[in-house]
Amino acid sequence: METHSLLLAFGLTILAGLSTGIGSALAFFTKRTNTRFLSFALGFSAGVMIYVSFVEILAKARQSLVGEFGIVTGSSLTAGAFFLGILLIAIIDKLVPGPENPHELRCVEEMHPENGFSRNDGLNHAEHRCIVDQELHKQTKLHRMGLFTALAIGIHNFPEGLATFTAALTDPALGIAIAVAIAIHNIPEGIAVSVPIYYATGSRKKAFLYSFMSGLAEPVGAIVGFAILRPFFSPLLFGVLFAVVAGIMVFISLDELLPAAKEYGEHHLCTYGMISGMALMAGSLLLFL
Repeated sequence: METHSLLLAFGLTILAGLSTGIGSALAFFTKRTNTRFLSFALGFSAGVMIYVSFVEILAKARQSLVGEFGIVTGSSLTAGAFFLGILLIAIIDKLVPGPENPHELRCVEEMHPENGFSRNDGLNHAEHRCIVDQELHKQTKLHRMGLFTALAIGIHNFPEGLATFTAALTDPALGIAIAVAIAIHNIPEGIAVSVPIYYATGSRKKAFLYSFMSGLAEPVGAIVGFAILRPFFSPLLFGVLFAVVAGIMVFISLDELLPAAKEYGEHHLCTYGMISGMALMAGSLLLFL
């Protein structure tokens, strides 16, 4: 395996993962969420991932497994591995508690709340102390939620990193397309980490750091997955791994990207974005025929 291919695959995985930092930066430097753009972009990302999963990745997985085991067994293994990928990411998603789930949307506006509370001179000491305690409890809860959100996103990003790395290692053009799609969908995840951390601590540095670190799970996933699987690489492992990756990407698109795109903006913008993503992916694949 060429060093150049490994470096390219790893570089793409890093870029995809660390785009959570872009989401964090957007939360700091903009006052309002551009929901129309975000809705289109998330739909676009879903379109790329769905199209490439069914048309390219699953097809390559089936070709590899059929060549190894014949039409019936190979096709069955492909279908089984595809749904195994869906089951894997669904279990990960299910294990993450609701409030800390990265599917819970956050907006930039939440980064600029009315700071603190205005003290009413009519309050006695006990009442004032009670309000202070409530504020501290709220900040502690938000801080905990931000940390768990970062952890949850890190867990979600782990298999995504392996998916990007595997695709880029096999086909650089395919890897670039997947890396871009995953990078787009990581942007709102960066906002999801930054908002509660910043609101709880008042520190932009901490909010950005936790957001940035949650994205590191993607290159870590790539390194760990590659280190474990490298000695066993074969047509069987390649086919199963690619089918699993396709399942993971389809689940992410249907369960996370499209619902988020519809919630952020208009239904039609989400659909137009998805179709645009599919069209661009189709066109780019045709260029490499």
